Amino acid sequence: MKIAVVGLGLFGKSLAVKLARAGADVIAIDANLELVDDIKDEVALAVKLDATDEKELRAQGVHEVDVLVASIGDDFESNQLLVILAKQFGIKKILARAPSPVHARILKLLGADEVVMPEEEAAAQAARRIVQPSLKGYFELIQGHSVAELEAPQSFHGKTLAELDLKQKYRVNLVAITRPVETNGGRVTVNTVPMGTEIIRRGDILAVAGRDDDIKALLSAPPS
Repeated sequence: MKIAVVGLGLFGKSLAVKLARAGADVIAIDANLELVDDIKDEVALAVKLDATDEKELRAQGVHEVDVLVASIGDDFESNQLLVILAKQFGIKKILARAPSPVHARILKLLGADEVVMPEEEAAAQAARRIVQPSLKGYFELIQGHSVAELEAPQSFHGKTLAELDLKQKYRVNLVAITRPVETNGGRVTVNTVPMGTEIIRRGDILAVAGRDDDIKALLSAPPS
């Protein structure tokens, strides 16, 4: 998959590197040469150019990418123009970074298929973890339904999945179990097909999917 990431601030750079490490063919673009130089060894191509210049974008093959990420954080007008150009190019998927809900609505109207607000999402994640310390990760599927990673409650320790019967008692689906392995150099194992005979241990992280209210109920599972 060929992806152009335009705007190499903290969000854009991090995303470009992660995409490249996941095997994507990434073109990283910014008007700041220092930011371009900083990422050139991590991606397939890093280029300094004006992201609102259609000719320059075409010269680098941006019009042929499968996905374009518009993440020019310090110039919202340029980010808007980039989304418009990407739409005109016929790029299949356009993802845009927005600093606020108002900007997000504008980018959607201009043709962005998906809009992310990293600061707002990071704040929401932090709030959840402060309120629920056992919550280790969270991903919203659709409004009201999520996938969450949570530390196995004490009352689950030593019990099998069949005994716990999470689907019946809490109305959530167990997706995977992540378990630290002391003899494995501090690494972890991931069981993506947990069976009913699996015994939950202290330190296990359970990935569950379901309604937010049901996940909250699971987080509040009474101690043994």
